[in-house]
Amino acid sequence: MSTMDKETVAKVARLSALEMSDEELNTLAPQLSNILGFIEQLSEVDTNGIEPLANVVDIDLKLREDEITDGACVDKVLANAPEETQGFFVVPKVVEQES
Repeated sequence: MSTMDKETVAKVARLSALEMSDEELNTLAPQLSNILGFIEQLSEVDTNGIEPLANVVDIDLKLREDEITDGACVDKVLANAPEETQGFFVVPKVVEQES
């Protein structure tokens, strides 16, 4: 069974740009380990010959027509942005490379 220790949870939190206290890390580690255990149980289920299921009831969803709308409201969209450049949001980099 996969487990997540405090250090792994801290790394995931850091990569997710989340700040967590030691108490939160200690609480989340066993909870995330339990979630991983449930996922491992699902991988043991034999699904050979089972068709993928998109909906539990056999209905077709009504599709709407694609409509072209006026998307020229960049100023309104960016009005509350803390930082923007050339009509785009500026966000902090959160991707790290493993060493």
